[in-house]
Amino acid sequence: MSHGSSSLASGARRSFEFGRTHVVRPKGRHEATVVWLHGLGDNGSSWSQLLETLPLPNIKWICPTAPTRPVAVFGGFPCTAWFDVGELSEDGPDDVEGLDASAAHVANLLSTEPSDIKLGVGGFSMGAATALYSATCHALGKYGNENPYPVNIRAAVGLSGWLPCSRILKGKVEGSQEAGSRAAALPILLCHGKGDDVVLYKYGDGSSKVLASSGFQNLTFKTYNGLGHYTIPEEMDDVCKWLTTSLGLGGSTS
Repeated sequence: MSHGSSSLASGARRSFEFGRTHVVRPKGRHEATVVWLHGLGDNGSSWSQLLETLPLPNIKWICPTAPTRPVAVFGGFPCTAWFDVGELSEDGPDDVEGLDASAAHVANLLSTEPSDIKLGVGGFSMGAATALYSATCHALGKYGNENPYPVNIRAAVGLSGWLPCSRILKGKVEGSQEAGSRAAALPILLCHGKGDDVVLYKYGDGSSKVLASSGFQNLTFKTYNGLGHYTIPEEMDDVCKWLTTSLGLGGSTS
C-alpha cells in the first residue's frame, strides 16, 4: 500500500515510494502531532502499537513506513530504510538525496495539521537520525538541496540514533542569524543506551556534542546504563515527561 512519493517536494532525482502510514488518534484534546519514524528494516505499525499505550492523550501520532530500497550496510539487500547508509553512525557518507526525500515526506505529513497544533518529530535508530535531520532542516530553513523547509518543528526526539550531516552543521547554522535563533529555541531530547552494540553509545554522545556546539542550546541528553539497541519503559517515561513539558501539553482526557 503506497502513500505516494516525495520527489516533487524535495526536488530529489529519484522517486521514493513510501509504505503505509499508521495513525494513533489522540484520546483527549488534540494539542500536538508527532511524526514518529521506525528503525532500519521495521515499519510504522510496530511503533504505533507502542505509542498508543503511552499516557499522552493530547498527542496524535503519525507513523509512516519507509521506502524499501537497497541498503549498503546490508550489501545492497533491500529493506525499509529512510535513506541509504554504509554504517550506522555519522562517520559514513551522507545520502543527502535520501535524507531530503524522507524529511520532505515527514514535512508533508505535518503540513496538513491545523495551524494551532504543535508539531514534533521523533524516531528510533535510523528513524532518530531522520528526525534529527528534519530538526536541522527546520533550523536552517531549508533541505540539504537548498529547497525551503515548510513546517515549524516544535520538538524533536531521537532514541538510539545519530546525527546525519554532522560535519557541516555548525558552519551552516553559524552562517545565518535566523538559523541560529531557530536552533537555540528548538527543544531536542536524545536518549542512548550505554550498552548499544548497533549504534554505539559514542555516536549518540558525539551527536549531542555536535548539536550543542552548533547552537542547539535547548538539548537534553539522557543515558541508560546497560541498555542495548531497544527501548525500555524507563526511557519511554522520560520521553513522555519531556514531551509534556516541551510541548506544553495539558492532561485532559475529555
